Amino acid sequence: MNPPRIDVVHPDALGSGDVEVWSELRSRATTTHNPFMSAEFTRAVGRVRADTRVAVLRRGGEPVGYFPYQHGRWGHGHALGMGVSDCQGAVLHPDVDLDPRQLMRACSLNAWEFNHLEAGQDLFLPYATGEFASPFVDLTRGFVRYEDHLRAHSRKFLKAARAQERRMDRHLGPLRYVHDERDPAALRTLLAWKSAQYRRTGRRDPFAQPWIARLVTMLADTRSPHCSGILSVLYAAGRPVAAHFGLRSRTVFSCWFPSYDRELATYSPGRVLYLRMMEAAAAAGVHVFDFGRGQAAYKDSFKTGDLLVHEGAVRAAGPGAVLHWLRREPVRAAHGFVRDRPALRAAAVRTLRTIGDVRER
Repeated sequence: MNPPRIDVVHPDALGSGDVEVWSELRSRATTTHNPFMSAEFTRAVGRVRADTRVAVLRRGGEPVGYFPYQHGRWGHGHALGMGVSDCQGAVLHPDVDLDPRQLMRACSLNAWEFNHLEAGQDLFLPYATGEFASPFVDLTRGFVRYEDHLRAHSRKFLKAARAQERRMDRHLGPLRYVHDERDPAALRTLLAWKSAQYRRTGRRDPFAQPWIARLVTMLADTRSPHCSGILSVLYAAGRPVAAHFGLRSRTVFSCWFPSYDRELATYSPGRVLYLRMMEAAAAAGVHVFDFGRGQAAYKDSFKTGDLLVHEGAVRAAGPGAVLHWLRREPVRAAHGFVRDRPALRAAAVRTLRTIGDVRER
């Protein structure tokens, strides 16, 4: 079969027909229908990042695939929204036969880097250099059955979370949960909490980058079956105590930015919020509650299993690809070396917290 024709456009050039085809192709995928892989997310990133592009694959004049990416200097590209996107790859008809390096040439790229490539992206998986767990909760049988799972596998964790829920209600005032909060003030509160958390733990604050702050604000107003921004807030006597902003499709809820009022940390409001979120998500038809890549004790307590995501890079031949390797691989290898050794990882976390303490002084 002849290879498809490839045209590169800005996401603004995608029409309603493209969005429909994109969504139809995703519906055929055997992977979860993650909202980060939607046309709506790509178009939102395109509105805040001028370097966003989409390679449109056509056969006989009809679109058969879409490859969203960002085009950087020296022909170095990376996955769409890399740094904040939790699921990456191409959206292709299953019959598309494509050489990834042909795709790179069509996109004028000598390298394309990814760090959350979804499982099933066979076009790019041969270039993966790392595989990571993305904990998730299976809600296909409803929240009541999920609670049964917690009682069997994380009984102490569930019991403690419910006790803290009652304690908050008793000491702070009546609890109220809003699954899809539309108050902009609540979103501002969450982002302030989250920025403070990043600084406190010595990490880079993504909201210091204007495009990320604009993207979140834009997605908070996005309503689509394939990608909707969901702000969830737990209140006590009218006061927000924990909040989360994430994205959902019809069947997948992707966790993104959780935080809570640090003054109330002893009540573990984040755990209570997550239980309320999962209950509401299950009632709204969500089957997969995806915590995203990253190690955390609370994820291990909540999860029913792990999805897989990958990191790596597709590189063409030539000096540009060599330059990309020199810039990225030593850093990636150093991160992997620390991550795979618990003692070094713990020391790194302590160092980051020390840096955060210095920043707050």
